[in-house]
Amino acid sequence: MSEDYRIGIEEEYFIVDGATKSVLRRMPTAFMDKARDALGERVSGEMLQSQIEVMSRPHISAAEAKTELSALRRTLADVAAGFDLSFLASGTHPTASWQGSKRAPTHRYDGVMHDLQMLGERNMLCGLHVHVELPDPDTRIDVMRRILPFLPVFVALSTSSPFWESKRTGLMGYRLAAYDELPRTGLPELFESAKDYQDYIDALVAARAIRDSSYVWWTIRPSQKQPTLELRAPDSCTRVEDSVAIAALYRALVRHLVRNPKVNAGIDAVERAIAAENKWRAQRYGIHGSFVDRSARQAVPVAQAVETLIDMVTDDAQALGSRQELEHLRTILNGGTSADIQIAVYQEAAHRTGDRTQALRAVTTWLTHASAQ
Repeated sequence: MSEDYRIGIEEEYFIVDGATKSVLRRMPTAFMDKARDALGERVSGEMLQSQIEVMSRPHISAAEAKTELSALRRTLADVAAGFDLSFLASGTHPTASWQGSKRAPTHRYDGVMHDLQMLGERNMLCGLHVHVELPDPDTRIDVMRRILPFLPVFVALSTSSPFWESKRTGLMGYRLAAYDELPRTGLPELFESAKDYQDYIDALVAARAIRDSSYVWWTIRPSQKQPTLELRAPDSCTRVEDSVAIAALYRALVRHLVRNPKVNAGIDAVERAIAAENKWRAQRYGIHGSFVDRSARQAVPVAQAVETLIDMVTDDAQALGSRQELEHLRTILNGGTSADIQIAVYQEAAHRTGDRTQALRAVTTWLTHASAQ
């Protein structure tokens, strides 16, 4: 077992018009060519042409991961500016409409869009994905099962999608509500071993329901290409510091679960069902809500759940050299997530101008500015 628990971070963004901040329908070929020239394999297109993804290299140091991720954002911003474009990091684009969205022209996405139909067209959603290296397949499945009760914390801390098609959704994180329309999303099942998981994948592949395991889009999954366990629950974080803090928490938690195999060892269907309920509560209320605590038979404020988790994994974060990044989680709790700031910007602008369109424009302007920092 590797003691490094190397980490990799992937972020999805919306590409927008530099002046209007409206989402692009078609990705300019020249822009993508220039982005690939500047970033190489660290950048790729997504299922819809309005989206782009950047990927860090594997890192042992969270600080180095942050340095690279910041550089990726700055470089992408510079390239985009040359085409009068910009980008924003959030779970949803506040004003974009999914009607008329264009799929990426690749063979893979031809098949995906044929299978998903309108659900694929509605997938104007951007997430944060965090990989932590776990070379042993059985360990990956074991940790994936035992980590389920903690996943709502990552959803709450990352909420950045309170708007959808120019409307307040009433949710702090609408992205997963839309994303979970797709098949093979949500929480994974309680697989007991790598064999059980592989039997599931093999059955779907044999039936030609999917081509391979990369078509399984749970909130957490074993990576198909890398020996990693991939967290997929969080919204794309507007502020790079939030992304790195959430990644550091996930990495420390994975290490803690590997080193403490009794934690959640007896997880059952009841705990999985409660985790699903808490995931919804995280989407609805973000950091301002509460989670169902089975053992205490009461609701526990999200802030308290975060503090308990920080305390639990502090030694692991210290061993991994990411104690400082973990402390930023308290900044999120005190100052709010991207969703909190988006709503505050919207309300201030709406009060000042009396114009809903201008208020939404203020939100997209803040998002593009904060994303490129």
